[in-house]
Amino acid sequence: MSQAETLRAVETERPRLDYTPLVRIAVPVLLLLGWWAGTTFNPGGLIPSPQDVGTALWDLAFGGINDDAFSQMLLPDLIASASRVYGAFLLAAALALPLGMLIGRLKVVKELLEPTLQVLRPVPVTAWLPLSMILFGLGPQSAFFLVALGAFYPILVNTVFAVRSVEPRLFEAALMLGVSQPRLFPKVVLPASLPGIFTGLRLGLGFAWVVIVVGEMTGVQTGLGAMIMDARQLSRTEIVISGMIVIGIVGFLSDQAVQWIGRRLLAWSPQHG
Repeated sequence: MSQAETLRAVETERPRLDYTPLVRIAVPVLLLLGWWAGTTFNPGGLIPSPQDVGTALWDLAFGGINDDAFSQMLLPDLIASASRVYGAFLLAAALALPLGMLIGRLKVVKELLEPTLQVLRPVPVTAWLPLSMILFGLGPQSAFFLVALGAFYPILVNTVFAVRSVEPRLFEAALMLGVSQPRLFPKVVLPASLPGIFTGLRLGLGFAWVVIVVGEMTGVQTGLGAMIMDARQLSRTEIVISGMIVIGIVGFLSDQAVQWIGRRLLAWSPQHG
């Protein structure tokens, strides 16, 4: 064996360091350092320092610092918001998934419903806020409706696209193998469109967390969005940022959970395997 081959063999056997964890935290660390520097060298600014936000988060979770209306309210507010987000998401998925499959597969349903849905889809959730309070009144029902509406369209659009993107050759192969027309949907369409459907579910759940602050502007007493709005009115910016951080973390964990389920159920798919 030549010297060059020996060096290549040694390099191949040498364990490679995995820098992935460092890469993932690089941007958050830089943002945190920039935030700290900006507030340290501008102490009279309106943006609270990371230390102030950390203190506010601790007080929100455990109390013992400020002992005000926000102390120890993090868990009740988080439970209230999470119940609305996950409940509204499940309702949106229960409506959007079968509707999207029908629109994507049946031309008569597409012609009947798609034009109306495409007109309504660009209307922002905030524009529905006054109408939701008229229809459902002040309180959790309006918030639930707005969050479900926000999650509905991402799931619907991705489901329609996934069903329409099924390869025609799969239908030909299934028919040649003796699959009857009524069984094409459960045997071909549904399995082939599942990766795209899971993408829609991820987007829908993420958007549900985005909309929760708007949804809880409808007069609810508890919830992360309600907490943020109350803190804004009292100029408690550290509470506002704390609520934003909690929503970001819980939304991230929710997305990771959906991805984990997708990887387990769709191990056969190149996109999720």
